[in-house]
Amino acid sequence: MPSSQQTFIRKSSLKIQAPFLFLCPFSSHLIRMQRVMFMHPGDFTPVCTTELGQAALHEEEFTKRGTKLCGFSCNDSNSHKNWIKDIEVVTGGEVKFPLFCDPTRDAAVELGILDKTNKDAKGLPLTVRSVYILKPDKTIALMMTYPASTGRNFNEIIRVLDSLQLTAKKSVATPVDWKQGDDVIVNFPLSNAEADEKFGKGGYRIVQVPSEAGKVLAKNYMRYANTAA
Repeated sequence: MPSSQQTFIRKSSLKIQAPFLFLCPFSSHLIRMQRVMFMHPGDFTPVCTTELGQAALHEEEFTKRGTKLCGFSCNDSNSHKNWIKDIEVVTGGEVKFPLFCDPTRDAAVELGILDKTNKDAKGLPLTVRSVYILKPDKTIALMMTYPASTGRNFNEIIRVLDSLQLTAKKSVATPVDWKQGDDVIVNFPLSNAEADEKFGKGGYRIVQVPSEAGKVLAKNYMRYANTAA
């Protein structure tokens, strides 16, 4: 059954400002937190049902990272309430995070998230299947858009969130397939002298590449450091 903590956000609860601002009065603490917004074409759709359940099962991992979840579709609160009963049966995930209600599509139009190539039985455009990771200042840090036929990968969303949080604090970038605990790349703009100050001499390693062979450089471009550096 739906949790008593479940919140359904109507348009009157949402203030929208450029570039992409969500301020929900029911949770003023969100101002200090990152959040993940994921858009769905509609309730009672099979792929989205599995996604909402998976999001619910991963909610603790997002909470550990100081991040809140919120779903969005062009349906009303009664539809959401009935849908989350199905979600729990199908996936075992109890949806407790907020689901935004936009049956008039006013908010979707204002946000520019309608897909005119994907329409419902009434011929109305559905919302794009996008994931937005919003920074604490409520600007977009990342956007991923999926086709209707492909379910989202929440392990990847968490991996990206880990990268965003790490690189916001440290002068590093994360390489391909990076995950927590792996080595990171020293920020490209840093000179070797600046990297020495940031990581300490010997605190990072330089990969000797053919293009730099025999050259004395103020900055080598392939430099790795430990995540904890």
